[in-house]
Amino acid sequence: MEVLSVNISEKKGTIKLPVPVINLDFNGVQGDAHAGSWHRQVSLLAEESILKFSQQAGRTINFGEFAENITTRGIELWKAHPLDRFTIGDVELEVTQIGKECHGSSCAIFREVGNCVMPKEGIFARVLKPGSLKAGDKLQYVPYVFDIQVITLSDRASRGEYEDLSGPRISELAATFFDEAGWQYNIDVTVIPDDAGQLQLLIEGFVEAGADIIFTTGGTGIGPRDITVDVIKPMLDKEIPGVMELIRYKYGSQKPNALISRAVAGVISDTLVYTLPGSVKAVNEYCAEIIPTLRHCIMMLHGIDAH
Repeated sequence: MEVLSVNISEKKGTIKLPVPVINLDFNGVQGDAHAGSWHRQVSLLAEESILKFSQQAGRTINFGEFAENITTRGIELWKAHPLDRFTIGDVELEVTQIGKECHGSSCAIFREVGNCVMPKEGIFARVLKPGSLKAGDKLQYVPYVFDIQVITLSDRASRGEYEDLSGPRISELAATFFDEAGWQYNIDVTVIPDDAGQLQLLIEGFVEAGADIIFTTGGTGIGPRDITVDVIKPMLDKEIPGVMELIRYKYGSQKPNALISRAVAGVISDTLVYTLPGSVKAVNEYCAEIIPTLRHCIMMLHGIDAH
């Protein structure tokens, strides 16, 4: 993969012109109209996308005409995902958005041919490590791999008296979400007894290792061995009460026993943490409400204001 052209425009809504070199700082491309303290600091477009559009437009499209800062060859950029990274020499870029809303008549290329490729196949990034770029530089694509940890708390399952079904079910539902989103991931399931000390050590270890999401299952009730919430709630830096309140209301209005769950959700450092009850049925119900919020939570935790 390589850089074919680097391009700058001083005004928004105009084509960018190739320049010998661009300098990137933590606001984006110095001297470019789109630089700033936001998530779309740098735009990239692949030659592979430009060539497809050139055939539709019936003419050659010059580098920068789609207002991309960096024109590349060797990868279909639109297949990348938010949080993936590109390293180019000393420069490191983090993908923040795929495509964008079309500006229509305010876009130079759209005014000419009535269409534009950037809304579908252009990508946007922010600068993690500054530096200089020029045509001929080589790119390395580094997909983000999510670390998801599932902890089952059960005295009996930890002793092998019965098979843990809830932990694997969370793993299955999480895998489906990440597969559909196109994100890469690793999921591990750990079974421990209802032991507060073991749980706290596990949570602390996973957070320190950079886990993106921790799910627990079991120990959310009011029994003498239900310690999950008592351990995890004080560890949260920020609680996310709405999702658990919705679940208790939604299912508790049908079956009042569901109201007894003390399940919590929140954030420890940069890790999302969800405590779920111990039955497969409850796991299905809770995940049905939690999973649709995951993408937005992930973007917010990474400071990507793309909603």
